[in-house]
Amino acid sequence: MVTLTESAVSTLEQVLTKSGGAAGLRIAVTDGGCAGMKYQMGLEAEAGDDDAVLEFGAVKIFVDSNSQPFLDGVVVDFVEGIEGSGFKFDNPNAASSCGCGKSFSAGPGGGCSSASPSSGCGTPGTHH
Repeated sequence: MVTLTESAVSTLEQVLTKSGGAAGLRIAVTDGGCAGMKYQMGLEAEAGDDDAVLEFGAVKIFVDSNSQPFLDGVVVDFVEGIEGSGFKFDNPNAASSCGCGKSFSAGPGGGCSSASPSSGCGTPGTHH
């Protein structure tokens, strides 16, 4: 299903240690974003009943059953660069993805075209 790079695991270990109570990180796929579907990440106190629980050392990832098919084979990395830092998703299932890297299309077509600032594409900041 989902794979985390060493950089992502290291960053998440630090975040979870400082969180004061989170048991793991939820990664989900929901409708939205400029390409049709978007990734969501958030700290969780516990796994849900239908969650797949993936363990990477001290880091636990929770994925709900609806998101699992969209995340099969996804590699999550944490990158730092001149434009900022954040998590990057490499999704082999995406038919197209947005310039921001946080939105994708699971079917033919989609993608970003002359995105407006409100769409989230290519906008620096806190994409999760």
